[in-house]
Amino acid sequence: MPDLENLLAIAQRKFIFDQTNSWYSGSNTYLSALQDEVAEVLEEIPKQRKCHLEDELGDILWNYLNIILALEKEAGIDMDSIVKRAVNKYEQRVSTIEQEGSWAEVKEKQKRALEKEQSECVKPGLLHK
Repeated sequence: MPDLENLLAIAQRKFIFDQTNSWYSGSNTYLSALQDEVAEVLEEIPKQRKCHLEDELGDILWNYLNIILALEKEAGIDMDSIVKRAVNKYEQRVSTIEQEGSWAEVKEKQKRALEKEQSECVKPGLLHK
């Protein structure tokens, strides 16, 4: 997806600029904007204006990428790790329901595994939730 890579490169350039501004408040800057954009998507859906909806969804993607960039700096998270975790999580869940298993059960199993992982690798400076 070259366009996604291009968008990320643009976000990285903008992230450098954002950090030099007085209005910048780290990841909260983009989390707040993301909330606003989700509301705009919800408003746009019933209007059935495809180009407007795509534009608003692009704003969500933009803010999501910026949240990740900010949290890379603030909390040491890693974009590749996020994607890998998402692929693993949803591959397990979708495979489970394709085999007529329970989404809720696999989700609970994953939650327990994540809690175990967290308890085994707590590192200073990372988010602990």
